[in-house]
Amino acid sequence: MQKIILGSQSPRRKQLLQWAEVPFDIIIKDTPETYPSHLTPLEIAIHIAKNKAVNIQVSHGDSVPILSADTIVVLNDEIIGKPADREEAIKILSRLSGEKHSVITGVCILFNNKEIVFADITEVEFNALSIDQIAFYVDKYKPYDKAGAYAIQEWIGVVGIKSIKGDFYNVMGLPISRVVKELNKL
Repeated sequence: MQKIILGSQSPRRKQLLQWAEVPFDIIIKDTPETYPSHLTPLEIAIHIAKNKAVNIQVSHGDSVPILSADTIVVLNDEIIGKPADREEAIKILSRLSGEKHSVITGVCILFNNKEIVFADITEVEFNALSIDQIAFYVDKYKPYDKAGAYAIQEWIGVVGIKSIKGDFYNVMGLPISRVVKELNKL
């Protein structure tokens, strides 16, 4: 497969591309994660992913495929962002405890004037978690850079997830099998 540009600083996206043996370079451009208020959560994830890719395309062109993504967590129609601090992380995880939520990853691939955009949705249900379990996770793993204040591949995913419906890797931050399929089409 041809080398691509990954427009993300996420260690999880980097790891997934490595596992899939997709060669890549990382280029990061600061891009505001803002969006029009009328968009649905699915459209928001795609909108932000596309803005990230376009921002890289402006300075680097699109003669090499550019891949960007954005992952959001949605609980009861409310987007749950990244926690600012310990207190907010504990509050978010307390809200997710015992509940089902959606993890949506928007993906954008730009290459030779072609644009591929899509979003993948995975439904996740947490077991009921005690405040001690939540505090332990937050204090040990410091999930401040993660939408929904957790990473499924860490301790909380092992003990706290009751079920998932959909792509596990989407919850990690990239529906990698679909990404590879789309890259192969190019």
